[in-house]
Amino acid sequence: MNSMQRFLIFLLMPASCLLSALALPPAYQVAVLKYRGGGDYYANPTSVPNLVAFTNKQLRMNILPEVPFVDVGSPELFNYPFVHMTGHGNVVFSPSDVRNLRSYLMAGGFLHISDNYGMDPFIRKEMKKVFPELEWVELPFDHPIYNQAFKFPNGLPKIHEHDKKPAQGLALIWEGRLVCFYDYECDLGDGWEDYEVHKNSDETRLKALRMGANLLQYVLMGVQE
Repeated sequence: MNSMQRFLIFLLMPASCLLSALALPPAYQVAVLKYRGGGDYYANPTSVPNLVAFTNKQLRMNILPEVPFVDVGSPELFNYPFVHMTGHGNVVFSPSDVRNLRSYLMAGGFLHISDNYGMDPFIRKEMKKVFPELEWVELPFDHPIYNQAFKFPNGLPKIHEHDKKPAQGLALIWEGRLVCFYDYECDLGDGWEDYEVHKNSDETRLKALRMGANLLQYVLMGVQE
């Protein structure tokens, strides 16, 4: 459902339902980025729906439960204030994809990238096409993204071990605004999946979900004290 369809439904509500709707927080919808190159953009199918359900319950947000795929080059990208990207392999952005993603991010959109292991050399190269003038910076642990509803005084939690490197929260910052957050050597998305997929401990899954909830809260609602 796009934003125009939601607006029309809102207008056609009975007065009693309209009053109830006005009492709710604003409704948002997030999406998963679809890209070319052979990488599995569809990895971790349960992760973002689980994160949305957790965030709605814990932070009383009003994020729609449906999490569609959206093509990186599609105008539909602009319907979603928060887009998640993951995979294990190759990523290729065409020139039109680059223009669309850059416009989306400059216009207020946000991209969260979670390397599911194997994506790193490809996504760095492709994001350099999107913002050739920017470099990845590691966010300090006192950044608001680690200090929303849930506190992470040591930065990103380590969810999966790959190359025995510390988890890093890397960012692209455009004119003072965080437009892309990349969890590297962390695997947040795996931590959001159903227990049966990776059999992570409850403690590990909770850390991943809380960090993901911080991301959503920061992007959709701004800095929380």
